[in-house]
Amino acid sequence: MSGTETTSTGTTSTGMTRHLVLLPAPEAEWAQLPAEAHEHGMRSHEQFHRDLAAGGHAIVATSPLRPSAEALSMRPDDRGGAVVTDGPFTESVEQVVGFYLIDSPDRADLVRICTEFSSRGELIELRDLARDEH
Repeated sequence: MSGTETTSTGTTSTGMTRHLVLLPAPEAEWAQLPAEAHEHGMRSHEQFHRDLAAGGHAIVATSPLRPSAEALSMRPDDRGGAVVTDGPFTESVEQVVGFYLIDSPDRADLVRICTEFSSRGELIELRDLARDEH
């Protein structure tokens, strides 16, 4: 983890903006892919790392996630408590299987790099961290 802090404006103490790259994928299909497809994916991620570094973007945190079947979901129970259930919050074909938290000096360049990453077969959702508009 970097030593920067995010301010109420969504900007880090280094003047960069912070973004979340979510990696959705159909878990059942992904688990069935041949080894060559997983190796291609690893090379694609390695290239993404190099492209980010070359553009002055910093990876704050990144990780694959455990399968959604191992998730815990919590919902308010309307009595001041919560109901905890096994499994994902919603049922969907695609689940978030990993993420990158990125500090970026240039959002347009980050979009370009993410677009290149996606063109290699990756599903990506790029989200900006919320900014305090008050």
